[in-house]
Amino acid sequence: MHIHTVLSPCGSLEMTPVRIVQQALRRGLDLIAITDHNSMRQCQQVQQVGREAGLTVWCGVEINTREEVHCLAYFETPPQQDAFQQFLDLHLPNFPNDPRRFGDQVWVDAAENILGEESRLLIMALDAGIDEVADAVKALNGIFIAAHADRPSYSILSQLGMVDPALPFDAIELSPHCKRDAFLQAHPHLLKYPLVSFSDAHSLGQIGAACLEFQAPEVSFDALRACLRQMGHPRRA
Repeated sequence: MHIHTVLSPCGSLEMTPVRIVQQALRRGLDLIAITDHNSMRQCQQVQQVGREAGLTVWCGVEINTREEVHCLAYFETPPQQDAFQQFLDLHLPNFPNDPRRFGDQVWVDAAENILGEESRLLIMALDAGIDEVADAVKALNGIFIAAHADRPSYSILSQLGMVDPALPFDAIELSPHCKRDAFLQAHPHLLKYPLVSFSDAHSLGQIGAACLEFQAPEVSFDALRACLRQMGHPRRA
């Protein structure tokens, strides 16, 4: 549920649609989500490869808000995805990427042919604050998760010091190596949220390093929402 592709400047060049899907299947995953930084332009190619291979792939994004809080968002339908991509394009600053310093920002097809390149640096903070981002995600019926809340940078706690209960988070993500008991003792207000751990994979070997296990009659956004509402502490695999 937190996988970067070749499009993210910090993503390995091996993170192409076919290789991601193959690795996910090798790890026994039923569902993955693509969450590049501030862009969803690689999602549909991975989704198509996954569909042909029998793997469910959701379209998502890791958003960097004005406050430099990283959040994950997921959208179910192409019109929702296109609408949020327009929001991202509108609010991403016009700061040019330097591939030699930050990495390439291309999206590719199943044969690894380059389809396009993002010229603006994707890891920049948007000029939209977290409240505006949350409103945009929820207006499109997206799932909204605070990313790696335990990290000392680019997390909601590092940047804002707390999770505002008015923010409509569906869950809080903790990093795979978080010392959970100690962390939650220091931040007990997070116990009221569903807590999840994802891999935040930037290379093939990281895919499946942390997973969310849930049982549902179908793999759907509504099923995941229902499971999150029922969750206490998540199980990790």
